[in-house]
This record gives sequence, structure tokens and C-alpha cells, in this order.
Amino acid sequence: MGKIPPAFRSTKLPIPLLHPPPSSSSSPPPHHSKPHPPFPKSRKPQPPRPSSSPSPSPLFSCPDITTALSLLSSPSPPSPSSILRSFISSGASLSSLLSLLPHLPSDRSTTDIAVRSLLSSSRLDDALSLVRHLSSDLSSSPDQFTFNSLIRHLSKSRPISSVYSFIEEMRLLPSGPKPNVVTYTILIDSVCRSGNLREATRLLSVLKDSGFKPDCYVYNVIMKGYCMLDACGEVMEVYNKMKDEGVEPDLVTYNTLVFGLSKAGMVDQAKKILNVMAGMGHFPDAVTYTSLMNGMCRKGDALGALRLLGEMEEKGCSPNECTYNTLLIGLCKAKYLDKGMVLYEVMTAGGMKVDSAAYSTFVRALCRANRVAEAYGVFDYALESKSLTEVTAYSALESSLKWLKKGTQTYEECYKNSNAN
Repeated sequence: MGKIPPAFRSTKLPIPLLHPPPSSSSSPPPHHSKPHPPFPKSRKPQPPRPSSSPSPSPLFSCPDITTALSLLSSPSPPSPSSILRSFISSGASLSSLLSLLPHLPSDRSTTDIAVRSLLSSSRLDDALSLVRHLSSDLSSSPDQFTFNSLIRHLSKSRPISSVYSFIEEMRLLPSGPKPNVVTYTILIDSVCRSGNLREATRLLSVLKDSGFKPDCYVYNVIMKGYCMLDACGEVMEVYNKMKDEGVEPDLVTYNTLVFGLSKAGMVDQAKKILNVMAGMGHFPDAVTYTSLMNGMCRKGDALGALRLLGEMEEKGCSPNECTYNTLLIGLCKAKYLDKGMVLYEVMTAGGMKVDSAAYSTFVRALCRANRVAEAYGVFDYALESKSLTEVTAYSALESSLKWLKKGTQTYEECYKNSNAN
């Protein structure tokens, strides 16, 4: 991300008056931009390893150890990694795989390929058994990268107690892989996703007691977990704790704070984070602004969110589809339907997609304002732009039309009753 120029770092970030919305003839935002998730990843726990190019066609239609051995001894053999991958993907049993491995280079690269191939074939139990078997030999024992990849898969599909048991089992083996800071980060992320923030805090202590220093990524994961529980006070506590421990926040940290504070309705405090970001030399990005706009819309300040769009563009930050969809929902709910229509026209001019929530809210608002023809136009665009499936788009439109019909019937009945009296 870019940095705010030094001249702006000590300056408050004002929200200027809204510029007139761009006309359809102006250059639209690029339609290839995708909505940002609320919590973008600042970095991966470890960089991905370069992998060998996949073979153009499978070497095995069915697992056959004799064929595999003959391929290895042929005058121009395929690479051992290609043989191993194809052998596993063809459905080789664990016993067949263990028969093949001694004929391949005995190193950790071979182990990594075997484990990853099993995982990609959704054979987690076989991957676990293979690691248990190979961990008795230091030369073929999985390295930290392979171990953490296995822990990540395990934590997504099994109870956390099973993950702990496997880690402890590996810890007791002389050549078994041991947990590191990335392992603990994976575990913390897993328990945070399940809403168990108490366990996340305990794991943070275990990480420290094991001699590792938690980094910014670990704290961001915990902050994200509290945000999902709307526990804004705890989010600020984690932020202050990481600052006290000398861990420098990154852009994701600030975006998480803005998201959490905005979601909790603490918009004024969220705006102050923008000034803190400026002081630290970070540019608020589309995620920052969109989170703040969402909070402002939730509090009924859709026009303020629209003004923020002007500031965002003045700062050189391009809004994305998520930004426009967030504003469209806010304007419709605040009954600024004409402004919502102008914003929608900007979206269509730029070829942007309308997400499900914005579409439903917009179509419902148009139908309730008796602007049915425009609602059908939005329906057509949703299909043409492949924003939604036909079933999803029609379902929302049908629901809104039923409400309109019911409301009209109720009005006619009341009118007749008043005349009868």
C-alpha cells in the first residue's frame, strides 16, 4: 500500500462536500475490480513453495506398483514427483504408497509431495498415517511447512481436541515436527472462527511460553475473532496490548479496528482511526472506507457515507463494487431512492455487479415506491451482468411484487370501507 505524504501525516482528514456524481459518459471504474473482504490477509504465515509443473496427462489410470517401478527404471523416466502425484491421484492405497516410497529419493521434498497429494485428494486420514510413519526417520520426517499445511487441513475438518492430540503425538517423536509460531497462528485462527476467543487467548499464552513472540498477524487474527462477535471493547484491548508489546500494527490491523468499531456503531471512534493511520503513514484503502461507510449507513447517515465517497476519491483511492453496493443499500434504506438510482447508473455504466443484498434492497425499495418498471430493469441487468442467478434474482423481485400487490389490496379495502361508512 502507498504511504500518505508527510505533509498530510499531521493533518486531520476532513470529509469534504459531496461532488456531483459522475455521469455515464465519464470514465467508469474498471469493472474487473472485486469486492474486498472485511479482513484482507496482510501476509501468509509462510510463502508458498514453488511447485513442479503438472504432467500434461495422468501417468496412471489405476495404481499399479509394477508400472510405477518400470517407469522409474525406463531410459527416459518421468520425474519422481510426477510419478508420485499421479500414483496417488489414481487412488493408490496407503500400503501401495509405502511400497513405492523407498524407490524414490528419500528426502523431505518427497514427503511434502506425498502429503500434499493425499490432502488434495481429500485423504486426510492417509496423510496423517503417512506422517506418523515417516516421522520415525529424520531424513524423511515432514518439515515445518508440510506439517503446518497438514495442521491447517486438520483444524478445518476435525475438532480442535483432535488437532491438539496429533500435535502432542508428533512432539513426543524424536524426529517428529514441532509446532512453531505459524502452527499456533493456525490454531488461534481456527478457534477464533468457532467463536472460542477464550481458547485463543490461552493459545497466545502458550505461544509465548514456548519461546515465540506473537507477530502482527497473530494479533490481527484475534482482533478479527472479536469483531465477528461484536466485542468491540476487547478489540481495542488487543490493539493496545500489541502496541504495549512493541508489535507494530499494519494496514490490516487498522482496517480491522475500523470494521469492528463501525459495526458496533462507534463511527466517531472509527473515524479517529483514520487519523491514527495517517500519523503512522498508512493510506486508508477501499476496505477502510467501505467499512466506515457501512457503519455510517447503519446509523442512518447515508448522506455522510456518500460524502465520504467524495473524500475517498479525492485521496486517490478507487471505490470498488463492495463500496458501491454498500452505499446503494444505505441510500435505499434511508429512503434516498433517487440518489440510489444515480449511484446504480454509475455502477451499470462501469459494468459492476450488484450483489444479492443490494439487489434485494434496491428492488424492494423501487417496488414500494411503485417504480415497478425500474425494478424490472434492475432484474434484467442482474441477469445480463451475471450478478445473480435467475432463480435468486426472480425470487427477490417476486417477493417485492407480492408485497406491492398486498399493500395495494389493503389500501383498496380501506378506501372501500371508508366510503361505506
